[in-house]
Amino acid sequence: MRAQIARRTLRTDRWWLPPLVTFAGLLLISIYAAVRTFMGDYYWVDEYRYLTPMYSPCLSEECLPAAAHFGRPLPELPGFLTPPVVIIPFLLGFRVTCYYYRKAYYRAAWLSPPACAVAEPHAKYTGETRFPLVAQNLHRYFFYAASLLLLINVFDAFYALSAGLGLGNLVLLVNVALLGAYTLSCHSCRHIAGGRLKHFSRHPVRYRVWTWISKLNARHMQLAWASLIFVCVTDLYVALVASGTIADLRIID
Repeated sequence: MRAQIARRTLRTDRWWLPPLVTFAGLLLISIYAAVRTFMGDYYWVDEYRYLTPMYSPCLSEECLPAAAHFGRPLPELPGFLTPPVVIIPFLLGFRVTCYYYRKAYYRAAWLSPPACAVAEPHAKYTGETRFPLVAQNLHRYFFYAASLLLLINVFDAFYALSAGLGLGNLVLLVNVALLGAYTLSCHSCRHIAGGRLKHFSRHPVRYRVWTWISKLNARHMQLAWASLIFVCVTDLYVALVASGTIADLRIID
């Protein structure tokens, strides 16, 4: 029989600190993203052609014509809805079903478990076999959608260079670099590159790609946080320039 221990854990270190910091970070970013999503303004700088990634692509009638790089095929959204609600389900789906983020919010928000050698408060565990967690199996499909949106963000970043070079351009380029590294480091991407292969020697190209992605995959957690935070930084910079709060530092006009 298992030892009967009255205390929740015998750990004496501050095991509660990492999940607390993770929860606070995810909460703050979620609040910022929600505010900017429903603000519906300050997402486009016409002079320098900066478009925040949170509003890209802008596809509905509310979008400024210059910011709608792929047209405005969707009608005006009802009520308080804004253009980002069209793409957020795909971006959020990719992040929420990500293997690292599952670990992060399972521990930080659901306390399942909060830390190693610390009992969780739930009476039973059903894994990801029932609703809603069974939807985690859609991760590979969200990966496809996120990859397409990443290509659009890359187009936006290079399109802005047609108006010159400024600090905002560098911010947009760093943003797509981090998003690209995070997307490529995804476990689904790694599986697409080298999964189901029985003999690597017969598929040298896929094996080489798999090794490159595996190196990125080892930094998946760091890339997940860096890309998430920098999306907010990029959006904030574009919003500040668009609102006239700050002036963009120009390098080449």
